[in-house]
Amino acid sequence: MWIADKWRDYEILDCGGGEKLERWKDQILVRPDPQAIWATPKLNSGWRHPAGRYFRSSTGGGHWEKGKLPQQWQVRYGDLTFQVKPMNFKHTGLFPEQAVNWDFAMEKIRGAGRHINVLNLFAYTGAASVACAAAGASVCHVDAAKGMVAWAKENAKASGLGEAPIRWIVDDCAKFVEREIRRGRTYDAIIMDPPSYGRGPTGEVWKLEDSLYPFVELCSRVLSERPLFVIINSYTTGLAPGVLGYLLQLLVGKKYGGRCEWDEIGLPVTETGLALPCGATGRWMAE
Repeated sequence: MWIADKWRDYEILDCGGGEKLERWKDQILVRPDPQAIWATPKLNSGWRHPAGRYFRSSTGGGHWEKGKLPQQWQVRYGDLTFQVKPMNFKHTGLFPEQAVNWDFAMEKIRGAGRHINVLNLFAYTGAASVACAAAGASVCHVDAAKGMVAWAKENAKASGLGEAPIRWIVDDCAKFVEREIRRGRTYDAIIMDPPSYGRGPTGEVWKLEDSLYPFVELCSRVLSERPLFVIINSYTTGLAPGVLGYLLQLLVGKKYGGRCEWDEIGLPVTETGLALPCGATGRWMAE
């Protein structure tokens, strides 16, 4: 497992009973986690007195119960700064386990010895975009949600990258890639974190198991002649990390050589010394 263990402003204090107890800088939150199926004594006082707790509803959705939790605050990861806000569906606008992919991308960009153009798809609040820009890349950030792109701009400014070469695009990712192909634009690196399920701009259904292969095939056509890396992340339950590696080998490695790797990603748990699984990532990289 690739474990994001370099955080100072974030920590999973404990987890179990379908929940995780987290420290986001100075704020203690309790949020649901479907992977934490084990029983735990929940001895940490944070379980009893969190600043915020998200409760799932038996009919779908859920709600926050907040004590003195601020509307938003900042957390840092190395030189990067991100805005955190409690949102609907338990989210905070940041997935800390993704730090393993930010570190990977930054290392590759800094070691490339040339300028790198990155395409970040389903880019959400832009943590990966900010990380790549901080490493010296030009970035094209694409997400269909206008609010998420605005939040990503906030993160760039908070990290001192408000004037960095980042193109902010509000669009359907597949439609955007199709237009880039027609324009003849190419990218040296692609990062994608596609949803498990969704609908396109004209109502077409996106189901990851059915849609991922043709989407990655489409994206492979905007890679430059000398691509550096491709990252696919998935939170779809039941989709093994090796599936992502297999796709990358078929659609990228077969043409460009290089090598593929894949694994679960996770976060360390302070109480137990174990790691909580948080998704799967596949990576292709040039050699």
